Amino acid sequence: MSRRLPLRIAALVATALFSAPSLAERWTFEHVTLIDGTGAPARPDMTVAVDGDRIVEVSPSARAAPVQGRRIDGRGKYLIPGLMDIHIHLAGSASGAGAMPAGAPTVDRTAAMQALASYIYAGVTTVLDVGNNPANTLPLRAEERAGRIQSPRIFATGNLVTYPGSHGARMGVLIDSWPQGRAALEAQVESQKPDVLKISYDDEGWGSRPMIPIMSRDLLQHVIEFYADHGVRTTVHVSNEMRAREAIFSGVDTLAHTPAQGPVTDAFVKLMAAKQLPAASTMTIGDNYARVHDHPEYLDQPLYVATMTPAARADLKKIAAEGGETALKGSAPLYRRGWRLYWQTQTPILQDNLRRIDAAGGVIATGTDATNGAALHREMELLAQAGLPNLHVIRAATFNAARLLGKQDEMGSVAEGKLADLVLLDADPVADINNSKRIALVMKNGAIVDESTLPLAGGRQQRRYTPR
Repeated sequence: MSRRLPLRIAALVATALFSAPSLAERWTFEHVTLIDGTGAPARPDMTVAVDGDRIVEVSPSARAAPVQGRRIDGRGKYLIPGLMDIHIHLAGSASGAGAMPAGAPTVDRTAAMQALASYIYAGVTTVLDVGNNPANTLPLRAEERAGRIQSPRIFATGNLVTYPGSHGARMGVLIDSWPQGRAALEAQVESQKPDVLKISYDDEGWGSRPMIPIMSRDLLQHVIEFYADHGVRTTVHVSNEMRAREAIFSGVDTLAHTPAQGPVTDAFVKLMAAKQLPAASTMTIGDNYARVHDHPEYLDQPLYVATMTPAARADLKKIAAEGGETALKGSAPLYRRGWRLYWQTQTPILQDNLRRIDAAGGVIATGTDATNGAALHREMELLAQAGLPNLHVIRAATFNAARLLGKQDEMGSVAEGKLADLVLLDADPVADINNSKRIALVMKNGAIVDESTLPLAGGRQQRRYTPR
């Protein structure tokens, strides 16, 4: 137990952002191998105590205070922080994630709740939605913070901001000039209260996309300064190094993607390390174009079986069975042959960009651009295949993701005073990153998740850990 009074006080005091009620109580993980999320080596035979929604002790078991509350035997198990996906587009919008249909917005709450359940089931305790129908995500954010739904912590942009006709215009607040655009941004801040604001700054012309309009760099800087003046961090959608550099020197806080159009320069690698500017990895969205065609067997992994309907998995497998040329109804733009071939070439280039930035000391954070918790584990696997040490991959999915949110003092690592979002594993993820799927229990906000109550698309699942 912590002997420093401020940490005990911190366990009792929560901001509005982290004040959701829960069934949390006093728990003690004993004799566990701790991987704290910072990139530090694993520490065997550790005790981690949780009181309410906070971690109150992290110490070697031999020196731990007498156990209070309920014990969890950690022998042979590994404790990591809750995982994070800081680039999602939550399912549930009427015409697909993020789409803004004409007229009154409609949502599919069942689809959204199933997606949220998929994250918490997969050990993902925090997500950042970076562009969606506000009627879909913002009420769910409010319900999660009030403790009314089982869900990862939800951070959201609401609408993104973009130029008319530019990337993301269907889900965007559109501005084309300054100061004329200020009123629209004032309305967005007031009505949606974004946790992070996403700006689209991409003229496309890559893959199989045609060129599109893009906001001026001067307008970009005005938007960034506006949100900074309102205390809101910004992230920017970019796809190449030139636009990323322009956004960085315009004052953006984070990158919603790592440049993927080609190999980044050594100068860009050094810039990312010097600025310590977090960048989302977002490989899974491109990798899936080829993966679903070349290796559809991944859909039979337990996480996908639990978090997708049998019909959805069967439909995806049709892509491979039909050679990828006959796509599913309504999804031809996603799985056409051109995208598959493009990402088969570009994903290794993106992987090398991420490896070089990480090796130089830059800040890579895990984001998938998807809407299912299983995707986060694929993102981690791709980072490991890129050459990042597994400790760095775990850091990308925990502490670095918290840095992108600007919440590293509250979450993202296992430390006294931090929020008790934890995942207990049956096998060592440092030895094999795929062991991050070997989940024994998930704790969010100091409460152990009962998987049998989650509305998973794959049906009811057995509880993985039963408290004694």
